[in-house]
Amino acid sequence: MPQSFDREAALRKIVDLELDMFLATPNEGGISACQQRPETFRVMRRMTHEPLDDTTLAFYLADLQAAAAVGRNLMVEKYARMDDRLPPLSTSPLLDEVADAELAFLEEASVLFPNVIRRGGGDMFRRYLRCELETLSQGTLESYAREVRRARSVGKNMAVERHRCLARLLGRGSLEEYEASRAQG
Repeated sequence: MPQSFDREAALRKIVDLELDMFLATPNEGGISACQQRPETFRVMRRMTHEPLDDTTLAFYLADLQAAAAVGRNLMVEKYARMDDRLPPLSTSPLLDEVADAELAFLEEASVLFPNVIRRGGGDMFRRYLRCELETLSQGTLESYAREVRRARSVGKNMAVERHRCLARLLGRGSLEEYEASRAQG
């Protein structure tokens, strides 16, 4: 990774490339409701990536750029995998390690912030994430796995970090303030 890595520019470029791929993803019923809300997509994907370190972001940006350069759409591949329309894109044991860790982060976070981070849907979340992880290069997957291990070793919860980002992006103040406002109704 170059020493002059521009984190903000990388996050914007990642979300832009993902959005381009997402908007180009065919949907059996026509344009999906999600595809009609690109700003919501931007917020959710920014939230997903912001807690990642610069190394993982740089690897993932390179994955997206390489895919785009050859006409590969990682969103199409992810959704095709979710529907079992493609064989597995990877069989790395890191897929389950990362997906299981992220699910554990989410479940722990939902206990801490039950009004913002809802419980349930764990199996679907895990499947969605695992299919997305299959589209990553081995380098990106290894970097992400190292990051998850490091977070767990220091007691950092990546789902909490993502929701801190979401609260900020939505203009809700801190995650704690957002939780308190949701608890009051």
